[in-house]
Amino acid sequence: MRRLAIDVQPGEYTVARYDAAAPVPAGLLDPPGGELVSVVRTAEELSVVGPSERVIAADREEPGWRLLTVRGPLAFSLTGIVAALSSELAAAGVALFAVSTFDTDHFLVAGGDLDRAIDALRSGGHEVHRADV
Repeated sequence: MRRLAIDVQPGEYTVARYDAAAPVPAGLLDPPGGELVSVVRTAEELSVVGPSERVIAADREEPGWRLLTVRGPLAFSLTGIVAALSSELAAAGVALFAVSTFDTDHFLVAGGDLDRAIDALRSGGHEVHRADV
């Protein structure tokens, strides 16, 4: 696995579940200030990931996540990025929620696990940049 640059993004994120027929929460997709917002609809649910202050009135929600972003863009021909990073985090006992976009991969980890996640990724040879401290 090649050495990756990973940025710890500021702020807290929430992972939320809404009924499959629910509309996308108002204001969620308004012009962002650079924050990640992910919306996925299936026949069973509407899942949303976004800044905690913008994810509202969910059926179920899990707040307190921190976002790590792999610097991209990453070529589609690259293989094993999600597998390698998730394995390194799993070995350190860090659960994750992964979101991929066209350009890169993002990992959410519980706020209480952030330092352990950073240590695990650095031990794996990756550069982790933290602008929030």
